[in-house]
Amino acid sequence: MAPFPALRYALADLEGEVENIMRKIVVCATLLAAAATAVSAGEVLGKITAGGASVADAATVAARCGGKDYPAVKTDKSGSYHLVLAETGKCTLTVTYKGQSATLDIASYDDAAQADLVLESKDGKLTARRK
Repeated sequence: MAPFPALRYALADLEGEVENIMRKIVVCATLLAAAATAVSAGEVLGKITAGGASVADAATVAARCGGKDYPAVKTDKSGSYHLVLAETGKCTLTVTYKGQSATLDIASYDDAAQADLVLESKDGKLTARRK
C-alpha cells in the first residue's frame, strides 16, 4: 500500500479543479476577444432633417461599406439614426424618405462618426447632404 493515499486522492482532485479553471479562463478570454472586436466596429449616427424640420420616424438609413450591405434602420421620433458597421473606410448611406431615396458618401472610423443629414428635393429628386 502506498504511503499517504489520501494525499494522492487530494492531488488528483486538485488537478481536476485546475483543468476546470483553465477551461473557464480560455472561454472567458475568447468571449472578451469577440466583444472587443464588436466594440471596435465603426459607428455612424446623426439626425436627419427635411425642409428645416426633423423627418421624425419617417425615414430609413442603410449603408454599404466595401462589398458589405448593412440593413436599413428606421429613424426615431426625433429623426435620429444609429448604424453599427463592421468595417471602416468609405461607405455609402442610402436614405429613404417619402418613397424616394438619396445616397451620400461618408467615412466610417474606429470611433463613432456623426453625420447629420439634410434632405432636399431638387427637380423632383431627393438629395442628401451633410449639415
